[in-house]
Amino acid sequence: MKKISKKDELDLYYSILRIRRIEEKIAKEYVNWKIRCPVHLSIGQEAIGAPLKKLFKSCKDEVVSGHRAHSHYLGKGGDLKKFICELYGKKNGSSGGKAGSMHLTDKKSGFILSSAIVGNSIPIGVGLAYSKRIKKEKGIVLIFFGDAAVETGVFFESLNFAILKKLPVIFICENNFYSVYSNMKYRQPQNRKISEMVKGIGIKTLKSNGNDPIKVFNTYCKAKDYVEELKKPIFLEFETFRHYEHCGFLKDDHLNYRKKSEINYWLKNDCLKKLQTKVNKKKLIFFEKKINKEIETAFSFAKKSKFPRNSESRKKLYA
Repeated sequence: MKKISKKDELDLYYSILRIRRIEEKIAKEYVNWKIRCPVHLSIGQEAIGAPLKKLFKSCKDEVVSGHRAHSHYLGKGGDLKKFICELYGKKNGSSGGKAGSMHLTDKKSGFILSSAIVGNSIPIGVGLAYSKRIKKEKGIVLIFFGDAAVETGVFFESLNFAILKKLPVIFICENNFYSVYSNMKYRQPQNRKISEMVKGIGIKTLKSNGNDPIKVFNTYCKAKDYVEELKKPIFLEFETFRHYEHCGFLKDDHLNYRKKSEINYWLKNDCLKKLQTKVNKKKLIFFEKKINKEIETAFSFAKKSKFPRNSESRKKLYA
């Protein structure tokens, strides 16, 4: 298992900070009504996507995600300019400006796609891994989904298939405890624990604090080693918390569907704060300047880019 070094800690902090600042910029720009696609911000959950490029460097290690996919796309090394262009609906976007925030792709970095349908990333990712097995290709498939996706039938079917076929899959559940406004207690049996339930199906499971970057990093290392050595799938559950509303650029804590004590606990244990003390002030300033410059360049590029022509509306489509 890869042990995290001081350089790894710095790189991890930089990746989390970069994703955070990009998301904050999206929220800030959204009020200008130039970005018209719905956005599901991953602010608060960045530690789960941040280590992807470092630990899964090869484009043969492929990622499939759901509607809250920004941190996974950026963490895996997805092109920032193409990402922002896609949000603005521009022709230079990752999907040609046709798909928006919930349907991203960057095959060069190994980010295959994200899908807006809850649980839809799971069978797609398993199919991708099965294709690798048939073609005898290298690489691991990482499948991201939320806690609500484990309530779908396709979750159990896909998991069962991956176990039977011994596919190179890391199933990653980002458990932020809410499906829009509905707490887990309204959706699942009171005493059910996701990891324990999944373990009973016959797959190795690991559960970790998704807001602790070091623990997330180490959990990924264990999972990668397990899949590569034993040629079996594994299931990860990361407990985490989103800071913004389910869909949109605002905070909605005034709706009181989440307790103040719960919100305060997770804000106190913010993943960005966890590593901040390990970075000296000079580095912090340098990181902020570097990231800000990259973001401003990407947004400027997107705003100046052209919209796709009507004649291009049916090009580069798939079903």
